[in-house]
Amino acid sequence: MRKAWLVAGVSIGASLAFVALLVVGTFTAASGVFGGGGKNGSVGLAKGSVPAKYQSLVQQWGNLCPAINPALLAAQLYQESGWNPRAQSHAAAQGIAQFIPGTWAAHGVDGDKDGDRDVWDPADAIPSAATYDCALAGYVKKAPGDPVNNMLAAYNAGAYAVIRYGGVPPYNETQNYVKIIRTLEKSFARPVGRVDPSRQAAGAIYFAQQKLGTKYLWGGNGTTEQGGRFDCSGLTQAAYRTVDIELPRVANDQYNAGPHPSREELLPGDLVFFSDDLTNSRAIRHVGLYVGGGYMINAPRPGAVIRFDKIDTPDYFGATRVTEDGAKALPSFAPEA
Repeated sequence: MRKAWLVAGVSIGASLAFVALLVVGTFTAASGVFGGGGKNGSVGLAKGSVPAKYQSLVQQWGNLCPAINPALLAAQLYQESGWNPRAQSHAAAQGIAQFIPGTWAAHGVDGDKDGDRDVWDPADAIPSAATYDCALAGYVKKAPGDPVNNMLAAYNAGAYAVIRYGGVPPYNETQNYVKIIRTLEKSFARPVGRVDPSRQAAGAIYFAQQKLGTKYLWGGNGTTEQGGRFDCSGLTQAAYRTVDIELPRVANDQYNAGPHPSREELLPGDLVFFSDDLTNSRAIRHVGLYVGGGYMINAPRPGAVIRFDKIDTPDYFGATRVTEDGAKALPSFAPEA
């Protein structure tokens, strides 16, 4: 739910024509945009992608050795626990970095120099994750293949398995673990240069424009039982589902479904996000579908209808250019800050 910023003087008929032109032009715009920056310079974190209370730790320890970077470390922590420092798995993995007790005993470090090593304290666990990554990179440095992939595989399956198989071992779980984190890395990194355009954007916009005027429903997924109504993230999820991209249900998870273009680089089809805390993506509370010209289609709040609103408001957080791989990489749980 978000505050209402009304689009004055725009009739529904004119709005539909406006979006129709945007939909036609989306692929044209996309064809003229080149994405992907080089790897020059240090890797920065995308705005708010890491909760503010952990950002300095991730930025510092993500530069511990050449095998890792802050975005990769952030992606790994998000995949492991969703930034939940009290997370505990059925396999007894503990804390924000999901160390099992034996591994913590061998590799946990006193990151904050307070005299103890506490797996539940991110000030110890985040430095320990980075230190362990770097140690694993050293263990498998002679294995063939990508050294970063090998390091991640060793984190999941053990260094011996990587050495034995001469690279990422043929375990589905390990291969998926590596692919997921390397994909999520792009969501946590501050883009260098322009971001590749989405090829599914026009279809998502087309769906959303058909829903203009539909009444908002908290928790709405557009089902028949709900009268075809949506809330904000239900609408964006349904829009991208029509082009075979399955987004998470809640807005703050949708933020991690791809890289983050700047305000000046927005294209129709990008997701745009709003929050009362502009330092923490986990606090995002609203999402809309950008259509160009500074406007989005969104389901704003109870009592309102799906409509156009301006995106340039004080609570504008940022944007995501949804990718199929980015959406698939997101954890199935709903992480907690």
